[in-house]
Amino acid sequence: MPVYLDHAATTPLSAPALAALTTELSRSGNPSSLHGSGRRARMVVEDSRETLAVAAGAHPSEVIFTSGGTEADNLAVKGLYWARRAEDPRRRRILCSAIEHPAVQDTVEWLAKHEDAQITWLPVDTDGTLSLDALQSELDDDPGSIALITVMWANNEVGTIQPIEMISAAGARYGIPVHSDAVQAFGSLPVSFTASGLATMAVSGHKIGGPVGVGALFVGRAVKLTPVQHGGGQERDIRSGTLDTAGIAAFAAAAAHVTGGLAEESMRIAELRDQLINMVEASVPEAVLRGHHTLRLPGNAHFTFPGCEGDSLLFLLDLVGVECSTGSACTAGVPRPSHVLLAMGLTEAEARGAQRFSLGHTSCAQDVEALGAALPEAYRRARQAGMANHASTIQTAGTGFRS
Repeated sequence: MPVYLDHAATTPLSAPALAALTTELSRSGNPSSLHGSGRRARMVVEDSRETLAVAAGAHPSEVIFTSGGTEADNLAVKGLYWARRAEDPRRRRILCSAIEHPAVQDTVEWLAKHEDAQITWLPVDTDGTLSLDALQSELDDDPGSIALITVMWANNEVGTIQPIEMISAAGARYGIPVHSDAVQAFGSLPVSFTASGLATMAVSGHKIGGPVGVGALFVGRAVKLTPVQHGGGQERDIRSGTLDTAGIAAFAAAAAHVTGGLAEESMRIAELRDQLINMVEASVPEAVLRGHHTLRLPGNAHFTFPGCEGDSLLFLLDLVGVECSTGSACTAGVPRPSHVLLAMGLTEAEARGAQRFSLGHTSCAQDVEALGAALPEAYRRARQAGMANHASTIQTAGTGFRS
């Protein structure tokens, strides 16, 4: 069996989620139908809505089921922008942190290209923490032109946790809604939608032990959103479409399970993470831990390894059965340095050596030990490959050809 250290990408189904999923998959019924099977399915959906609301500190009416975090982010950012601009055409500015997940970053850029939005990228420090001073400066400058603020609760690459309540409070002083992608935070940290002061918040099932293909957007009861898709008017007429009863039931079961033992499990995972960090720093002294050293997700350990490509190290570890991630985007087969690391002030060369190890509910001490045994040799070989590529580039540069 491989050693799985990529829980930030997706984590295995939890036992309660699997049980709920298989039970509901054996039944039929559209939750919008009026007959007995439809009413039974509707009861499952509404019970699940209440369970998820309790898990996330929200009112059940604030839970809008979606196909996952990406749809939830799109619905929140586009919906807030369109609704706010319809009320006042001056509201074209979107304040967005420079380290957002592509589900938010690409959505904001799409609005700029197609819907006349103006983006202000909010800077972060070397730990990946949002600059509250920069945010306040933008708010003070021209609050009437701001449509929304969007800042993720915890970063998916380096694990840094943002001061969400302070960000929401800053926006609230000017009546500006704040959206947060809480996909990485929910199930790893205590999350309360009500206490956060957020207008909208996105979460996803497969990050917490639920199935892929289901998520939710929490929408405050007084918040206006313009729908992205139209149809049968399900989910407060905010998100039309037939609801996935089985997926929703499994998502709710996973949420109840993970939040029910959150304190103890987070402590267990954080201890494993600290062991992993100590092991990496001892076995590869050149490695540099990235992200905030204390305000970080319990399961996240993100390093940069000098002198090698992160992809090379990933594949070498994969060959010996250790699965992890570079945490950076790869478009059309061309590796690109992480925009998160670049925003934190790293050079492209430094950012290319990224490697993210993320722990979850199936992780154990043996996983950390296996990484410790495999990492030094994998790093040595990855660095040799990096040096060889660098030498090849220098050699061919003088011939007029590019490697």
